[in-house]
Amino acid sequence: MMVVSLLIAALQQVPPPLGAPVKRPQLPPLPAAWADTSPFRRLALPTPGLLRQGPGRPGTRYWQQRADYTISVALDTATHTVRGRESIRYTNHSPDTLGYVWFQLDQNIYREDSRGHDLNPEDARFAGAGFSGGYTIESFDAVRPGAARGAAPGKTALATTVNGTVMRVDLDRPLPPGGTATFDVAYHFQVPEHGSDRMGRERFPEGWLYEIAQWYPRMAVYDDVRGWNTEQYLGQGEFYLEYGDIDFAVTVPRGFVVAGTGTLLNPLEVLTPAQRARLARALRSDSAVAIIAKAEVGSASTRPAGTAPTLTWRFSAKNVRDVAWAAAPNFIWDASGWNGILMQSFYPPAADSIWRESTRMVRHSIKHYSEKWFPYPYPTAINVNGPVGGMEYPMIVFCANRTSRPGLFGVTTHELGHQWFPMVVGNNERLYAWMDEGFNSFLNIYSARVYFPERDWLRTRGQAEAWAQFAATGRDEPPMLPADRISPEALGQVAYAKPAAGLYLLRHEIVDSTRFDAAFREYIRRWAFKHPTPADFFRSMEDALGEDLSWFWRGWFYRTDLVDQAVDSVRTRRDSTGMLAGIFLSSPGGLPMPVDLRLTFADGTVEQVRLPVEIWYEGNRFLYVRRVPKDVIKAEIDPEKNFPDVRRGNNTWP
Repeated sequence: MMVVSLLIAALQQVPPPLGAPVKRPQLPPLPAAWADTSPFRRLALPTPGLLRQGPGRPGTRYWQQRADYTISVALDTATHTVRGRESIRYTNHSPDTLGYVWFQLDQNIYREDSRGHDLNPEDARFAGAGFSGGYTIESFDAVRPGAARGAAPGKTALATTVNGTVMRVDLDRPLPPGGTATFDVAYHFQVPEHGSDRMGRERFPEGWLYEIAQWYPRMAVYDDVRGWNTEQYLGQGEFYLEYGDIDFAVTVPRGFVVAGTGTLLNPLEVLTPAQRARLARALRSDSAVAIIAKAEVGSASTRPAGTAPTLTWRFSAKNVRDVAWAAAPNFIWDASGWNGILMQSFYPPAADSIWRESTRMVRHSIKHYSEKWFPYPYPTAINVNGPVGGMEYPMIVFCANRTSRPGLFGVTTHELGHQWFPMVVGNNERLYAWMDEGFNSFLNIYSARVYFPERDWLRTRGQAEAWAQFAATGRDEPPMLPADRISPEALGQVAYAKPAAGLYLLRHEIVDSTRFDAAFREYIRRWAFKHPTPADFFRSMEDALGEDLSWFWRGWFYRTDLVDQAVDSVRTRRDSTGMLAGIFLSSPGGLPMPVDLRLTFADGTVEQVRLPVEIWYEGNRFLYVRRVPKDVIKAEIDPEKNFPDVRRGNNTWP
């Protein structure tokens, strides 16, 4: 104990003052830390595996859920109400046992307490123009087979919780992997006049024309990437849906004609013998055949014999993600065929002067996209004129234009292009609008050029200069943003024009059309009727092209990097072997690109040089050295404006 006390006392004594510190020689500074911030660094993507493979293919253990529907509704034109019930057979292909499922209730955007109602001004495109509505779910039951053979199925009411435009349904028993659950749902809703420019109704002297979509409670997607996808429907962001077979029946007033997704199952009950004969002839015809001519509109002779006040139209659609329909008492209806596909147009007399060409436009679009990219897999393609500006559903599109031939073609070929994205290649539109709007806008470039070969202005669509002009304004946003987070005023540029311009640039300047087309077709083939993510697209394209395009994907889709290339100076010198030129190039913008260089020599000769994008590997300056026959008197980058350079004032020397 004495030793410990002495030690503590010694430590507590104040030490004697020390002398001045010993001066050490000045040390060199530590080298700066280095990290790879190059635009060429490998793009970080989710780790591939057996679900989604490194080459961008669905893996050997890829799975997705399936939802089959049988729907029966009636349209009450006095109250504008759709009322009915649906039976859903949901198959769990996932490895997970599900205790609950989620449904999409898109009509609830029109409830006064919805988030979309709060976000969108009444007069906004994706609002309801002040309309108050939404789904009324009358009952929601699980259906079980009867206990005894021949016994009626039993029903068990399920607990539901509505959260805005989605609804959680608690199952009465867990749904194991490989299992199926059947639901019976009774519901109704009132049809808005302006339904977010995706559905609605329009009044004519003959009565109301209806374009009906988002009209039945739909299964939310449960996938391997995020589990349940339950983003709210806010109006601007579109849809993400499971594939399945859908049979539906629509009961309407007897004088109405119905156009719907799929194959009409009961033509004997709802069409006249003359109309059935005309449809058979149209399927074999290259030009439009009148099924209901303008002079016949509203005539009792256009409806089959009978006295019942209503008729029920029955449709069946196979391997689709959705169905939609339109109904009116004043449809002109014409049709033609190609490759066994029935092309159809339905429009009111007010649209006749322009819409008499609609079926030709439909036929051109389906044929063009089928031959160039991927065969159209459905039995019909339908264009309907009504209040909706432009909206797509499987096999049927809504287009409003009645005033301009080029305008009608533009919206028609665009909405029909959506049959490939997202109807066949089923991306998540709400999260990645660019994967369908942008891809489709890219397809439209070539469709329009073929349909209007004489219109020179179509040659500039998709080209870099138009995009550069917008990018230079500073209003660009990353296409990777979810659709609802893109500024409404920038949506057309960010989700449509920019991705289309990017693919055009990739096809024509960064690789070439032969390689690009083969790679793009392979992506469609791999992901037809499946759910690709951006990573799957990037990987699939790189796999088929044999290129690492990380620099392009990152700068174009994830960021708003700009292209700015410059010729800083030119130096020449002579030696014993001739003349040597050094062209000093720079890329001040954040997005590198290959370099097209035009050199003009003192004798007036001109030479074109293409330098690969890899010249920027070591930074944004590059010295291009080469033998030249004469003095270089002019050097110009990108003289043909093939790249989206936002500052062309530095493109030329001197």
